[in-house]
Amino acid sequence: MSLLKRFLPVFLGVCVISIQCPAETLYNGIQLPDTWPPKPDSFPRETPLVPPYLKNPPKVIPIDVGRQLFVDDFLVESTTMTRSFHLPEQYEKNPVMGATTSYDKWRDAPFAAPFSDGVWFDPTDKIFKMWYLAGTGFAFGYALSSDGLSWVKPPLEKGFRNSNILDTQPFSRDSSTVWMNLDDPNPERRFKMTYYRAGLQTRFSADGIQWGDVVVTHNTGDRTTMFYNPFRKVWVYSIRRGRKGVGRCRYYCETSDMGKKSWESLNELSLWTCADSLDRVRKIKYEENHPDLYNLDATPYESLMLGLFTIHAQVADEKTGRPKLNSVTLGYSRDGFHWDRPDRRPFLDASDDPKAWNWGNVQSAGGGCLVVGDKLYFYFSGRNSGRIPDDGSGGATGLAFLRRDGFASMGALNKPETLTTRPIRFLGKHLFVNADVNEGELRAEVLDLDGKVIEPFSLANCQASKTDKTLQPITWKAAPDLSTLTNRPVKIRFQLTNGKLYAFWVSPEKTGSSHGYVAAGGPGFTGHRDTAGEAVE
Repeated sequence: MSLLKRFLPVFLGVCVISIQCPAETLYNGIQLPDTWPPKPDSFPRETPLVPPYLKNPPKVIPIDVGRQLFVDDFLVESTTMTRSFHLPEQYEKNPVMGATTSYDKWRDAPFAAPFSDGVWFDPTDKIFKMWYLAGTGFAFGYALSSDGLSWVKPPLEKGFRNSNILDTQPFSRDSSTVWMNLDDPNPERRFKMTYYRAGLQTRFSADGIQWGDVVVTHNTGDRTTMFYNPFRKVWVYSIRRGRKGVGRCRYYCETSDMGKKSWESLNELSLWTCADSLDRVRKIKYEENHPDLYNLDATPYESLMLGLFTIHAQVADEKTGRPKLNSVTLGYSRDGFHWDRPDRRPFLDASDDPKAWNWGNVQSAGGGCLVVGDKLYFYFSGRNSGRIPDDGSGGATGLAFLRRDGFASMGALNKPETLTTRPIRFLGKHLFVNADVNEGELRAEVLDLDGKVIEPFSLANCQASKTDKTLQPITWKAAPDLSTLTNRPVKIRFQLTNGKLYAFWVSPEKTGSSHGYVAAGGPGFTGHRDTAGEAVE
């Protein structure tokens, strides 16, 4: 990366208007265009966009950052396996948290749930922390949990009137994001908050409880959020706007310093993404009968950015009192800007039961998900009524579980099927997989660029895996590890019978640490990356 590309964002604090810079090559071999961020002149409403890196993947893909997921064909040269996408299981005791305090029920409008906000595991205090919207449009609530299942709302010595309400006066607020940033060199900025109150306001905090004064305010729509892209070390604003023929949509801005003004006019921003022809729609009372993109949260997960797209499919029903119908679907990005959304089924969905806590208006949480052992925890909000209720209903917090890396799998039935990767390069020496082969087996072999087996890394020498684990080693007879192949372009061919393959990676340690990103963290991790390996499985 040139000195201009590296230091220009520091001088300006922003990258508002696309800049002509020498092309940047990412951790995964993707080369960004000279002009970044892109400045498309329209939204892909009718024809979903195929990310450029899927059309023209790198000739050799470095895989030293994170578990390599099969959510797309970025890593796949050829396969006879079948790809399946998987949905999470909602916690049987949902909701995990509801409106229980007088502040949660402010003005008889009960609400106790993230409106993005944030749910994180703090490795310093070794506890789950949640920031949430307390009372509809009221204030920031703060909750803690030792296991992520049972939540308490602790009285805070420096909270509002010794309650669990953060003293960020004036109180009235709308959408918010709270982001824990352990790598910030300034301890006073360990936590970052943006929230909508007559514009998008930003504050910083050392502990997530006491927040400094507003440092900057931006002109935005009310459901604007933000996230951190550690692959490129930039903060990204997911900016809510409306556009004729598109409805609610997202504009993009990235910055190296959230404490500085990032744009003056909304016309400076890049058109980013919207709901399209493949998204679910029921009944929209707008000029066009199409769904909207109500919100887009994102988080770094292992080797890619995971996007949580809140799709607005139906307006509130005044007759029944049902809130606006939103559901959360997933998208994946390997360059931080372009999204692939191969499965449009609701990942976090509203219930059709009028008595259910999540009858409508489902929203994702800031931080995306947490890694808890061999599961991912997804927190989300739901609403029971579109009217102001007096029966304790309103907004509450739910939880859903997914297998770690379990977004997609490559599967095989009773006969051997294969998957051959594109040319890859790694500096590690231990191959690991996340696979379910309790009733089958998985083997692997290493090939040169001509497709010839590199001995002794053949199928015949491979120790067959026959278990169901989210972290399991693949080894070969007569070879202690892959150290003879480090930094050499090779391909890996997996052979699978009666099972599912979710991910693979090559680790520098025998513990299987991936050195990928773990979203909002989890027990056993000491930072934002997986350096623990099997210690958290």
